[in-house]
Amino acid sequence: MITETLQPKVAKVMENIEKVMIGKRREAVLSLTALLAGGHVLLEDVPGVGKTMLVKTIAKSVSSSFKRIQFTPDLLPSDVLGVSIYNPKAMEFEFRPGPIMGNIILADEINRTSPKTQSALLEGMEEGSVTIDGYTYKLPQPFFVMATQNPIEYEGTYPLPEAQLDRFLLKMKMGYPTAEEEMEVLTRQEKVAPIESLDSVITTEELIEIQNQVKNVFVDASIKEYIIAIVRETRNHPQVYLGVSPRGSIALMKAAQSYAFLHNRDFVIPDDIQFLAPYIFAHRVILRSEAKYEGISAEELIYSILTQVQVPIKRYVKG
Repeated sequence: MITETLQPKVAKVMENIEKVMIGKRREAVLSLTALLAGGHVLLEDVPGVGKTMLVKTIAKSVSSSFKRIQFTPDLLPSDVLGVSIYNPKAMEFEFRPGPIMGNIILADEINRTSPKTQSALLEGMEEGSVTIDGYTYKLPQPFFVMATQNPIEYEGTYPLPEAQLDRFLLKMKMGYPTAEEEMEVLTRQEKVAPIESLDSVITTEELIEIQNQVKNVFVDASIKEYIIAIVRETRNHPQVYLGVSPRGSIALMKAAQSYAFLHNRDFVIPDDIQFLAPYIFAHRVILRSEAKYEGISAEELIYSILTQVQVPIKRYVKG
Protein backbone atom coordinates (compact mmCIF):
# COMPACT_ATOMS: atom_id res chain seq x y z
CA MET A 1 0.00 0.00 0.00
CA ILE A 2 1.30 3.44 -0.94
CA THR A 3 2.16 5.52 2.11
CA GLU A 4 1.56 9.13 1.12
CA THR A 5 -0.07 12.08 2.85
CA LEU A 6 -3.83 11.76 2.64
CA GLN A 7 -6.04 14.44 1.15
CA PRO A 8 -6.96 16.75 4.08
CA LYS A 9 -10.70 16.09 4.25
CA VAL A 10 -10.21 12.36 3.73
CA ALA A 11 -7.57 12.40 6.46
CA LYS A 12 -10.21 13.58 8.94
CA VAL A 13 -12.39 10.58 8.11
CA MET A 14 -9.39 8.29 8.46
CA GLU A 15 -8.66 9.73 11.91
CA ASN A 16 -12.21 8.92 12.95
CA ILE A 17 -11.94 5.36 11.66
CA GLU A 18 -8.65 4.78 13.47
CA LYS A 19 -10.25 5.87 16.76
CA VAL A 20 -12.50 2.82 16.45
CA MET A 21 -10.68 0.31 14.21
CA ILE A 22 -7.26 -0.88 15.37
CA GLY A 23 -4.71 -1.97 12.76
CA LYS A 24 -7.14 -1.78 9.84
CA ARG A 25 -5.72 1.15 7.87
CA ARG A 26 -5.48 -0.82 4.62
CA GLU A 27 -9.13 -1.87 4.88
CA ALA A 28 -10.15 1.70 5.73
CA VAL A 29 -8.23 3.08 2.73
CA LEU A 30 -9.88 0.55 0.41
CA SER A 31 -13.33 1.38 1.78
CA LEU A 32 -12.80 5.11 1.31
CA THR A 33 -11.43 4.45 -2.18
CA ALA A 34 -14.68 2.74 -3.11
CA LEU A 35 -16.80 5.43 -1.46
CA LEU A 36 -15.08 8.27 -3.33
CA ALA A 37 -15.25 6.32 -6.60
CA GLY A 38 -18.99 5.81 -6.23
CA GLY A 39 -18.58 2.03 -5.98
CA HIS A 40 -19.54 -0.63 -3.45
CA VAL A 41 -17.60 -2.97 -1.16
CA LEU A 42 -17.96 -6.64 -0.29
CA LEU A 43 -16.38 -7.59 3.05
CA GLU A 44 -15.87 -11.32 3.49
CA ASP A 45 -14.63 -12.84 6.73
CA VAL A 46 -15.64 -14.78 9.81
CA PRO A 47 -18.02 -13.14 12.33
CA GLY A 48 -16.68 -10.74 14.92
CA VAL A 49 -13.65 -9.21 13.18
CA GLY A 50 -15.11 -5.70 12.79
CA LYS A 51 -16.90 -5.74 9.41
CA THR A 52 -20.06 -4.07 10.69
CA MET A 53 -18.16 -1.64 12.91
CA LEU A 54 -16.14 -0.35 9.94
CA VAL A 55 -19.30 0.46 7.98
CA LYS A 56 -20.98 2.18 10.92
CA THR A 57 -17.87 4.26 11.61
CA ILE A 58 -17.70 5.51 8.02
CA ALA A 59 -21.40 6.37 8.03
CA LYS A 60 -21.08 8.33 11.26
CA SER A 61 -18.01 10.18 9.96
CA VAL A 62 -19.56 11.47 6.75
CA SER A 63 -22.85 12.74 8.19
CA SER A 64 -25.00 10.68 5.83
CA SER A 65 -28.14 8.65 6.44
CA PHE A 66 -27.30 5.12 7.48
CA LYS A 67 -29.54 2.08 6.94
CA ARG A 68 -28.90 -1.50 7.92
CA ILE A 69 -30.38 -4.55 6.21
CA GLN A 70 -29.96 -7.78 8.16
CA PHE A 71 -30.23 -10.51 5.55
CA THR A 72 -31.93 -13.72 6.69
CA PRO A 73 -33.25 -16.78 4.80
CA ASP A 74 -36.86 -15.51 5.01
CA LEU A 75 -36.14 -11.92 3.89
CA LEU A 76 -38.20 -10.81 0.88
CA PRO A 77 -37.27 -8.31 -1.87
CA SER A 78 -40.00 -5.98 -0.61
CA ASP A 79 -38.29 -5.94 2.80
CA VAL A 80 -35.29 -4.36 1.03
CA LEU A 81 -36.90 -2.13 -1.58
CA GLY A 82 -40.15 -1.10 0.07
CA VAL A 83 -43.80 -1.83 -0.54
CA SER A 84 -46.98 -0.09 -1.66
CA ILE A 85 -49.72 -0.18 0.98
CA TYR A 86 -53.35 0.77 0.38
CA ASN A 87 -54.55 3.79 2.36
CA PRO A 88 -58.35 3.46 2.77
CA LYS A 89 -58.75 7.13 3.76
CA ALA A 90 -57.00 8.45 0.67
CA MET A 91 -58.32 5.51 -1.38
CA GLU A 92 -54.95 5.02 -3.04
CA PHE A 93 -51.73 3.09 -2.62
CA GLU A 94 -48.88 4.75 -0.74
CA PHE A 95 -45.26 3.74 -1.17
CA ARG A 96 -43.40 2.91 2.02
CA PRO A 97 -39.66 3.03 1.20
CA GLY A 98 -37.44 0.19 2.34
CA PRO A 99 -34.02 0.44 3.98
CA ILE A 100 -32.31 0.68 0.58
CA MET A 101 -33.46 4.32 0.49
CA GLY A 102 -30.44 5.70 2.33
CA ASN A 103 -26.95 7.05 1.67
CA ILE A 104 -24.80 4.38 3.28
CA ILE A 105 -26.27 0.89 3.37
CA LEU A 106 -24.96 -1.96 5.47
CA ALA A 107 -26.09 -5.19 3.80
CA ASP A 108 -25.21 -7.49 6.68
CA GLU A 109 -24.56 -11.18 5.95
CA ILE A 110 -25.80 -10.81 2.39
CA ASN A 111 -25.13 -14.46 1.60
CA ARG A 112 -27.56 -15.60 4.31
CA THR A 113 -30.55 -14.81 2.11
CA SER A 114 -31.93 -16.28 -1.11
CA PRO A 115 -30.66 -15.24 -4.56
CA LYS A 116 -34.05 -13.63 -5.28
CA THR A 117 -33.61 -11.21 -2.39
CA GLN A 118 -29.91 -10.70 -3.14
CA SER A 119 -30.86 -9.55 -6.63
CA ALA A 120 -33.09 -6.85 -5.15
CA LEU A 121 -29.90 -4.84 -4.62
CA LEU A 122 -28.67 -5.21 -8.20
CA GLU A 123 -30.51 -2.35 -9.90
CA GLY A 124 -29.84 0.04 -7.05
CA MET A 125 -26.11 -0.73 -6.98
CA GLU A 126 -25.71 -0.37 -10.74
CA GLU A 127 -28.25 2.28 -11.75
CA GLY A 128 -28.78 4.32 -8.58
CA SER A 129 -32.50 3.65 -8.79
CA VAL A 130 -35.03 0.91 -8.04
CA THR A 131 -38.21 -0.10 -9.83
CA ILE A 132 -41.20 -1.07 -7.69
CA ASP A 133 -44.70 -1.76 -9.02
CA GLY A 134 -43.73 -0.24 -12.37
CA TYR A 135 -42.42 3.01 -10.88
CA THR A 136 -38.75 3.98 -10.83
CA TYR A 137 -37.46 5.66 -7.69
CA LYS A 138 -34.12 7.46 -7.64
CA LEU A 139 -31.92 6.60 -4.70
CA PRO A 140 -30.48 9.44 -2.60
CA GLN A 141 -26.94 10.51 -3.40
CA PRO A 142 -24.36 9.55 -2.41
CA PHE A 143 -25.37 5.88 -2.42
CA PHE A 144 -22.85 3.44 -1.03
CA VAL A 145 -23.36 -0.24 -0.19
CA MET A 146 -21.00 -2.13 2.07
CA ALA A 147 -22.07 -5.76 2.18
CA THR A 148 -20.69 -8.31 4.61
CA GLN A 149 -20.69 -12.05 4.15
CA ASN A 150 -19.38 -15.09 5.95
CA PRO A 151 -17.21 -17.52 3.98
CA ILE A 152 -19.39 -19.56 1.63
CA GLU A 153 -18.27 -22.88 3.08
CA TYR A 154 -20.17 -22.04 6.27
CA GLU A 155 -23.57 -23.73 6.65
CA GLY A 156 -26.68 -21.81 5.68
CA THR A 157 -25.08 -19.54 3.10
CA TYR A 158 -25.92 -18.84 -0.54
CA PRO A 159 -22.93 -17.95 -2.78
CA LEU A 160 -23.46 -14.65 -4.58
CA PRO A 161 -23.99 -15.10 -8.34
CA GLU A 162 -21.33 -13.70 -10.70
CA ALA A 163 -23.70 -10.92 -11.87
CA GLN A 164 -24.00 -9.56 -8.35
CA LEU A 165 -20.33 -10.00 -7.47
CA ASP A 166 -19.49 -7.91 -10.53
CA ARG A 167 -21.47 -4.99 -9.07
CA PHE A 168 -19.04 -4.65 -6.18
CA LEU A 169 -16.13 -2.38 -6.99
CA LEU A 170 -13.86 -4.36 -4.70
CA LYS A 171 -13.84 -7.31 -2.35
CA MET A 172 -11.63 -7.62 0.72
CA LYS A 173 -11.14 -9.46 3.99
CA MET A 174 -10.64 -8.02 7.46
CA GLY A 175 -8.45 -10.66 9.08
CA TYR A 176 -7.72 -11.26 12.76
CA PRO A 177 -5.84 -8.60 14.75
CA THR A 178 -2.39 -9.20 16.18
CA ALA A 179 -2.05 -9.83 19.93
CA GLU A 180 -0.99 -6.21 20.49
CA GLU A 181 -3.90 -4.87 18.42
CA GLU A 182 -6.39 -7.08 20.25
CA MET A 183 -5.05 -5.82 23.59
CA GLU A 184 -5.66 -2.25 22.38
CA VAL A 185 -9.19 -3.22 21.31
CA LEU A 186 -9.93 -4.59 24.78
CA THR A 187 -8.52 -1.47 26.44
CA ARG A 188 -10.59 0.89 24.31
CA GLN A 189 -13.78 -1.13 24.79
CA GLU A 190 -13.34 -1.53 28.57
CA LYS A 191 -15.66 1.32 29.60
CA VAL A 192 -17.39 2.71 26.52
CA ALA A 193 -17.40 1.92 22.80
CA PRO A 194 -15.26 4.53 20.94
CA ILE A 195 -17.85 4.85 18.17
CA GLU A 196 -20.31 6.41 20.64
CA SER A 197 -18.16 9.54 20.93
CA LEU A 198 -17.52 10.03 17.20
CA ASP A 199 -18.67 13.19 15.44
CA SER A 200 -19.16 13.65 11.71
CA VAL A 201 -16.18 15.34 10.07
CA ILE A 202 -17.51 16.06 6.56
CA THR A 203 -21.00 16.80 5.28
CA THR A 204 -22.94 14.93 2.62
CA GLU A 205 -22.50 17.90 0.28
CA GLU A 206 -18.74 17.85 0.80
CA LEU A 207 -18.67 14.11 0.08
CA ILE A 208 -20.55 14.60 -3.20
CA GLU A 209 -18.15 17.40 -4.16
CA ILE A 210 -15.16 15.13 -3.45
CA GLN A 211 -16.70 12.38 -5.59
CA ASN A 212 -16.99 14.88 -8.45
CA GLN A 213 -13.36 15.97 -8.00
CA VAL A 214 -12.21 12.34 -8.19
CA LYS A 215 -13.52 12.14 -11.77
CA ASN A 216 -11.03 14.83 -12.80
CA VAL A 217 -7.96 12.84 -11.73
CA PHE A 218 -5.77 12.37 -14.81
CA VAL A 219 -5.26 8.88 -16.25
CA ASP A 220 -2.48 8.71 -18.84
CA ALA A 221 -2.98 6.59 -21.96
CA SER A 222 -0.12 4.33 -20.88
CA ILE A 223 -1.96 3.60 -17.61
CA LYS A 224 -5.09 2.65 -19.54
CA GLU A 225 -3.00 0.38 -21.75
CA TYR A 226 -1.51 -1.17 -18.59
CA ILE A 227 -5.00 -1.91 -17.25
CA ILE A 228 -6.03 -3.46 -20.57
CA ALA A 229 -2.90 -5.61 -20.68
CA ILE A 230 -3.66 -7.01 -17.22
CA VAL A 231 -7.29 -7.63 -18.12
CA ARG A 232 -6.41 -9.39 -21.38
CA GLU A 233 -3.97 -11.60 -19.49
CA THR A 234 -6.81 -12.78 -17.24
CA ARG A 235 -8.89 -13.65 -20.31
CA ASN A 236 -6.08 -15.62 -21.96
CA HIS A 237 -4.63 -17.31 -18.88
CA PRO A 238 -4.76 -21.15 -19.13
CA GLN A 239 -6.00 -21.47 -15.54
CA VAL A 240 -8.88 -19.00 -15.97
CA TYR A 241 -12.29 -20.10 -17.21
CA LEU A 242 -13.78 -16.58 -17.31
CA GLY A 243 -11.63 -13.45 -17.28
CA VAL A 244 -12.30 -9.86 -16.26
CA SER A 245 -15.05 -8.06 -18.19
CA PRO A 246 -14.91 -4.47 -19.51
CA ARG A 247 -16.84 -3.45 -16.39
CA GLY A 248 -13.84 -4.66 -14.43
CA SER A 249 -11.49 -2.50 -16.52
CA ILE A 250 -13.63 0.56 -15.81
CA ALA A 251 -13.80 -0.36 -12.12
CA LEU A 252 -10.01 -0.48 -11.81
CA MET A 253 -9.58 2.86 -13.59
CA LYS A 254 -12.17 4.60 -11.41
CA ALA A 255 -10.76 3.04 -8.25
CA ALA A 256 -7.27 4.18 -9.25
CA GLN A 257 -8.53 7.75 -9.75
CA SER A 258 -10.10 7.65 -6.28
CA TYR A 259 -6.99 6.10 -4.70
CA ALA A 260 -4.77 8.75 -6.27
CA PHE A 261 -7.05 11.57 -5.07
CA LEU A 262 -7.16 10.03 -1.61
CA HIS A 263 -3.36 10.27 -1.55
CA ASN A 264 -3.46 13.93 -2.61
CA ARG A 265 -2.47 13.38 -6.25
CA ASP A 266 -4.26 14.53 -9.39
CA PHE A 267 -2.82 11.75 -11.56
CA VAL A 268 -2.69 7.94 -11.46
CA ILE A 269 0.59 6.00 -11.31
CA PRO A 270 1.31 2.29 -11.98
CA ASP A 271 1.68 1.64 -8.24
CA ASP A 272 -2.01 2.50 -7.80
CA ILE A 273 -2.95 -0.16 -10.34
CA GLN A 274 -0.70 -2.79 -8.79
CA PHE A 275 -2.07 -2.24 -5.30
CA LEU A 276 -5.74 -2.20 -6.33
CA ALA A 277 -5.87 -4.89 -9.03
CA PRO A 278 -6.15 -7.94 -6.70
CA TYR A 279 -9.04 -6.34 -4.79
CA ILE A 280 -10.83 -5.26 -7.98
CA PHE A 281 -10.23 -8.34 -10.15
CA ALA A 282 -10.05 -11.41 -7.90
CA HIS A 283 -13.84 -11.71 -7.45
CA ARG A 284 -14.39 -11.12 -11.16
CA VAL A 285 -12.46 -14.13 -12.48
CA ILE A 286 -13.60 -17.75 -12.47
CA LEU A 287 -10.81 -20.29 -12.22
CA ARG A 288 -10.76 -23.61 -14.01
CA SER A 289 -11.26 -26.76 -11.96
CA GLU A 290 -7.60 -27.72 -12.33
CA ALA A 291 -6.49 -24.48 -10.68
CA LYS A 292 -8.88 -25.02 -7.78
CA TYR A 293 -7.62 -28.56 -7.30
CA GLU A 294 -4.06 -27.21 -7.17
CA GLY A 295 -5.10 -24.82 -4.40
CA ILE A 296 -4.56 -21.66 -6.45
CA SER A 297 -6.68 -18.70 -5.36
CA ALA A 298 -7.93 -15.90 -7.61
CA GLU A 299 -5.86 -13.40 -5.59
CA GLU A 300 -2.67 -15.40 -6.13
CA LEU A 301 -3.37 -15.60 -9.84
CA ILE A 302 -3.82 -11.81 -10.13
CA TYR A 303 -0.56 -11.22 -8.23
CA SER A 304 1.15 -13.65 -10.62
CA ILE A 305 -0.21 -11.81 -13.65
CA LEU A 306 1.01 -8.48 -12.26
CA THR A 307 4.57 -9.84 -12.22
CA GLN A 308 4.27 -10.84 -15.88
CA VAL A 309 2.78 -7.69 -17.40
CA GLN A 310 5.29 -4.97 -18.24
CA VAL A 311 4.93 -1.84 -16.13
CA PRO A 312 4.90 1.46 -18.08
CA ILE A 313 7.77 3.77 -17.16
CA LYS A 314 7.33 7.52 -17.61
CA ARG A 315 6.45 10.67 -15.69
CA TYR A 316 2.74 10.72 -14.87
CA VAL A 317 1.86 14.35 -14.61
CA LYS A 318 -1.17 16.12 -16.01
CA GLY A 319 -0.60 18.17 -19.14
